[in-house]
Amino acid sequence: MEESALYKSKKRDIDDIVRLIKPGSRIFIGSGAAEPQALIKMLIEKGRQIADHETINVIELGTSPYAEAVMSRPFKQNAFFIGANVRDAVNEGRAEYTPIFLSELPDHIRSGSLKIDVAFIQVAPPDRYGYCSLGVSVDVVMAGAEVASLVIAEINKQMPRTLGDSFIHIKDIDYVIESDLPLLMLDPPESDKVANKIGQNVARLIHDGATLQTGIGMIPNAILSFLKEKNDLGIHTEMFSDGIIDLVESGVITNRKKTIHNGKIIATFCMGTQRLYDFVNDNPLIEFHPCDYTNDPFVIAQNEKMISVNAAIQVDLTGQVCADSIGEYFYSGIGGQVDFVRGAARSKGGKPVIVLPSTALGGDRSRIVPYLDQGAGVVTSRGDVHYVATEFGIVNLHGRNLRERALALISIAHPDFRDDLVDYAKKRHLVHLDQMPLVIQGKYYPEQYEEAVEFDGTQIFFRPVKPTDESMQREFFYSLSDESVYYRFFNKIKAMPHEKIQPMVNIDYREEMAIVGLVGEAGDEEMVAIGMFKIDPSVNDAEVAFLVRDDWQKKGIGTFLIKKLIDIALEMGLKGFTAEVLLQNKKMMYVFHKCGFPVRTKLEDGIYVLRIDFREDSSL
Repeated sequence: MEESALYKSKKRDIDDIVRLIKPGSRIFIGSGAAEPQALIKMLIEKGRQIADHETINVIELGTSPYAEAVMSRPFKQNAFFIGANVRDAVNEGRAEYTPIFLSELPDHIRSGSLKIDVAFIQVAPPDRYGYCSLGVSVDVVMAGAEVASLVIAEINKQMPRTLGDSFIHIKDIDYVIESDLPLLMLDPPESDKVANKIGQNVARLIHDGATLQTGIGMIPNAILSFLKEKNDLGIHTEMFSDGIIDLVESGVITNRKKTIHNGKIIATFCMGTQRLYDFVNDNPLIEFHPCDYTNDPFVIAQNEKMISVNAAIQVDLTGQVCADSIGEYFYSGIGGQVDFVRGAARSKGGKPVIVLPSTALGGDRSRIVPYLDQGAGVVTSRGDVHYVATEFGIVNLHGRNLRERALALISIAHPDFRDDLVDYAKKRHLVHLDQMPLVIQGKYYPEQYEEAVEFDGTQIFFRPVKPTDESMQREFFYSLSDESVYYRFFNKIKAMPHEKIQPMVNIDYREEMAIVGLVGEAGDEEMVAIGMFKIDPSVNDAEVAFLVRDDWQKKGIGTFLIKKLIDIALEMGLKGFTAEVLLQNKKMMYVFHKCGFPVRTKLEDGIYVLRIDFREDSSL
């Protein structure tokens, strides 16, 4: 039989479809933007004729009228990911929710554990060989169509023809109806200040040649907006939206450095505007695959420098991530978060990142919490979590002990909640009982003093010291030579315990300042330099000191630090600096004399007492 004749033999009118379905059937519904709208409308209008049937929808994103199907008694719904449409129905007991990793769902379907009687899918028109593309949602649709006893396809002229492992032959479809409907759309949300700051923080982890997994929403879009200066990025993701188009067209996303599927964007579904659907249509740059492939952690891990970004609802002080519920209220689902967290963690140079705003309910509640709400589900365990980012910073919890985790997470919580979090951590003995508050009187960390500077081809990130730098500063001290320790402290100090270091990193930035120089990834850095001053309000001066690790000396770091400290001091209205330098510390004296202001010295008992007056400019 010719393909055209075969196709014609399978065509049915929409009114005929309901008579083909037996009572008690389990009906699989196509996913996301590929929900078969004409078939769903028929089910809503005439579904009462099919007694006691159950519908299965996997990635329901809340844009269709499908909610009506679970509002009336003849319908039963089983969701594997909870969208806005069925959220109340699930929590009120009118619909079911089955938690499962998205990577494992196709095998669950194929195994027969989930018997499917009918599959409602939406596809693009067949090509001349009889192959229909599953279009913008492949995910589990392929598995659902393979095992269903009856496959009914809505052939939509407006469905994009996507490439990859995304085709079903017309002979494998039992009946078709035709439609000409715009796909369900999702307008990209405008990023707010919080999302932009999170995006800026995460972008620091993404280097040239990295492969990304991001989702749909305000924070993923914000992250993408900060990648415009990157080079040769790749995409291996579960889903994507309009945000990647500009990066492809500008040459940022090239996929040239991908370890597998070189030159290709790999995804399992997409959802966005008509611009996105036009972009993916018949585009050989993009391959869609079933989610048991795209979300397989072993496949994901083959991408070197794999960066996964996933959202959380809450994170507790030990690092447990809740991402599918608000307390006992089921909100979304497990989805592919753990798949990509584990895949990125096993990638060479990979980084899994959890992102969340620091607060909820308009700022009234912290999302960094002492413990998860009653009934909240752990999606990513404390053993799986690596990087966590809020608008207040990014930390790496992997391999950290409970004290380090608690302090790190408190440091990126909203300042309004840090005192309470420290008090709770003390009660649980997660931190030292003498732990100082992580909130300065002025509350907010002075991020305006952050700056990245390159020295001999290596970038050093300079920023004000943070209370969570205690372990890093301790390691910095023990990395110093005896000579450097003696020059800095005028004594042969052998130990730098918690009691001594804690006051050095817990400072009120209005009374003193300390700038640290860091190398390495955000959240996993090491300290190579520190400069500090403490204000004497009686004379409006400050005593200054700085120290550069031995293996980083003679690169200009000390000169940079003293000039930066002077700039901050001038901004704070100080008149000058004082310092004491040992007679034999010629390198330190040299740096001070390059500060740009006159340096007056007086030798007393083998120590130079210096005075730098900001009111006089040595260049004049």
